Amino acid sequence: MTALMETDGDKNNVNNTLVGVPLVFIDNDNKKIIMEKELCNEKEATHQEDQDSSSTEQDQDIGSNDEGMIQDPALIKLKIKKSLLEFRGKVEDAILKNYLLKKAPKKEDLKDISLWGVPLLPSKAHEGTDIILLKFLKAKDYKVSEAFDMLQKTLNWRIENRIDHILDEEDLDAEFEHTSILNSRDKEGRPVCYHFHGVFSDKSLYNNTFGTQQKREKFLRWRIQLMERAVRKLCFKEGGVDSVIQVFDLKHASPQGMKELESISKKALLLFQNYYPELVWKNIVLHAPFWTYTSQVLFSRFMSQRSKKKFILVRPQRITKTLLKFIDPEQLPVEYGGLRREKDPDFSPADKVEELYIRANTISTVEFPVNEPGVTVTWDVTVLGWDVLYKEEFVPNDEGSYTILLQNQNRVGESIRNSFYINEPGKIVLTIENGNYKRRRMFYRSKSRITVPMFILLSNSS
Repeated sequence: MTALMETDGDKNNVNNTLVGVPLVFIDNDNKKIIMEKELCNEKEATHQEDQDSSSTEQDQDIGSNDEGMIQDPALIKLKIKKSLLEFRGKVEDAILKNYLLKKAPKKEDLKDISLWGVPLLPSKAHEGTDIILLKFLKAKDYKVSEAFDMLQKTLNWRIENRIDHILDEEDLDAEFEHTSILNSRDKEGRPVCYHFHGVFSDKSLYNNTFGTQQKREKFLRWRIQLMERAVRKLCFKEGGVDSVIQVFDLKHASPQGMKELESISKKALLLFQNYYPELVWKNIVLHAPFWTYTSQVLFSRFMSQRSKKKFILVRPQRITKTLLKFIDPEQLPVEYGGLRREKDPDFSPADKVEELYIRANTISTVEFPVNEPGVTVTWDVTVLGWDVLYKEEFVPNDEGSYTILLQNQNRVGESIRNSFYINEPGKIVLTIENGNYKRRRMFYRSKSRITVPMFILLSNSS
């Protein structure tokens, strides 16, 4: 277990954390302080998104130098190709000559060595091999010798700590599943893992989780297990999803009295940096305290473009808006303003969501028509920012029937789920009155199912 808690990097690599989430850390290769900050206004956010969509990840990594000088794209591609060819040759030689691992097995066994399910021997021509090797190269700025050293250490660490068997041999879900969940994907199909640090504000739970060294090591194993579970959802082939998103929710978390959690999170960060290179696409930190923004101003001039895009610190009032940039509403949990509920009996992420923009100082309506009676209509609604007047009605087609008011109130912040049994043709009408000076963004979906009313079932049974 000691090997798991130690890493080959400098133990002081992480300079500071916010309740277990790194805000500043030292990259020993470049000797620079790296931080990330959330964009402070919508204009900057839009500019950042444009940058994301206009360049590839490889170009972002080596496309400009520290002074911001843009390099020739042809030279960039040449450098990547040259480094990959050299790295492939070095790995092939190390496998065939049996020196890739510290404690090398027989040669015939080493030829079958793999990482995350992908064979590492380049001559096997597996489509995922180059993708894996490029991740190590990218993490080391395409320096072959450093990437090879990182690969060696990764493989040895996995063997020493039985990481390939951690999901099959250790069941930690019952103890820690309330602290983290892996249950959705972003718009590009990347797995999204949520970590809830606020649960540890319960002192009893905190002490029970981190009270002894053995318990702390078990929690660290859980974090690794969760990462391994996310990696199994990846697809290492051209055009496949090969990275994950981590969301850290600091709501109700306090930096005081959580030294053990902070220490474990530092170790987890180092493990992921050293042994899971380029597998984390974004780290999104929710409910980040205000002081973190002012502190970043002091370090912003040291940030590289690539490092800036790894961490996003999000203030409470921007959480839903920020997450929706990356995650569709049907995949975003309801607690963050989306429509996804755990063990949902009515909808699944496959049930796509419609979008409506409600202009300032206007009233908009959404209708779910029902032409046949005897069905139950269920609908989901959320409004970004809420603070609107919201009304639900059933309006019959027959002018002699009465309109039924289902709900009429000022909504301030939660997703709405409602249903109504319809015994005559008509429609469900949602009315949203936006009295604000800014437009509101609404997401909604509905589903109908044939239903036999309870009173009919009871009468038949009698």
